[in-house]
Amino acid sequence: MSILADSVAGYMRNASWIRRMFEAGGQLKARYGADKVYDFSLGNPDLPAPAAVAEGLRAFAAHAEEPFAFGYMPNGGFAWAREKLAASVAREQGLALGAEDVILGCGAAGMFNAFLRAVINPGDEMLGIAPYFVEYGFYVANHGGTFRAVMSRKDDFAPDVQALEDAVGAQTRILLINSPNNPTGAVYSLDVLKDIVSLLERKSRQYGKPIWLVADEPYRFLAYDGASVPSVLPLYPYAVVISSFSKNLSLPGERVGYAVVSPQLPEKAELMAALALTNRILGFVNPPVIGQHLMAAALGSQVAVEVYAARRKAMAEVLRQTGYEFHMPGGAFYFFPKAPGGDDVAFVNTLLEERVLAVPGSGFGCPGYFRLAFCVDEKVIRNAADGFAKARAKF
Repeated sequence: MSILADSVAGYMRNASWIRRMFEAGGQLKARYGADKVYDFSLGNPDLPAPAAVAEGLRAFAAHAEEPFAFGYMPNGGFAWAREKLAASVAREQGLALGAEDVILGCGAAGMFNAFLRAVINPGDEMLGIAPYFVEYGFYVANHGGTFRAVMSRKDDFAPDVQALEDAVGAQTRILLINSPNNPTGAVYSLDVLKDIVSLLERKSRQYGKPIWLVADEPYRFLAYDGASVPSVLPLYPYAVVISSFSKNLSLPGERVGYAVVSPQLPEKAELMAALALTNRILGFVNPPVIGQHLMAAALGSQVAVEVYAARRKAMAEVLRQTGYEFHMPGGAFYFFPKAPGGDDVAFVNTLLEERVLAVPGSGFGCPGYFRLAFCVDEKVIRNAADGFAKARAKF
């Protein structure tokens, strides 16, 4: 008899492909040496945090012996931190925001769970767009909801708006979008977002309740070739942006995330009070003290995006030279090529034989493709070319 909950036991049997490949990479590195293994499995940014982060840490350390330096605070974060964050996000999103429009939490994942706890009833549904980050399904299941994905257009991985409209039903409570997208790098256009908002307005009237539009935006800062990432906040009163500083400040382990609600939301005060409550009762209590100080010091800074642009170019060159089909990512730090032969799991295992680590598209709800995270040194990308070519030749 298992000591675990049935759901958790099931999760463990079907562990994330991302983590599975990451762990396989550790074994290969121990056997062959780290420089002989080409690991594109995990979106773990390798660039150092901007200098402002270290400056903020030193400034905080100078006051760390003061009373209550690490004390409790409002569940949504320090008031001064929310004010600074609101001003920064307002510039980024292109609309007026105040501290009452933002709330801080323990990473984007913690903030996402706080939001879901606040709005999901058992049996409610969250719709997503495939391919998608696998954790989304776990998050909504934490709160008694279900997750269902609608396949994007395969030519450019943009949302299939008609398919989304057909999928929205009486139990749909949230439509989740992720742009720039993990794992495809797709950036959704303003016209597509307006079409999505129109369908949500129609469906909300049809079912007599608002359907939330949640935008997961940790890669907003990372768009290429002059691409812009439109904001959903001015388009729809029931829009919420959830993000973090894991990627743009290279702080994934510091766990500082936030939610921003549309200033047009009629029930804004009610939702923000609920988020403060769910932040607490889920056990997060409040966002990290040090993380808020680092965030405030580094707002307006970011990692060197030109490095990611150069890596994107290098990865595209390697994939073209070795015969792969792919759509050039407009943002984020992922490629999502077609798997030669069509069986993504078999092909990723073949890459593994060549000490190249990738993640099957099946892990993102999209079989037949595989994901490559190019947040690694350009030398790793170029040195992997031989392994990509050998694996391709086997198919």
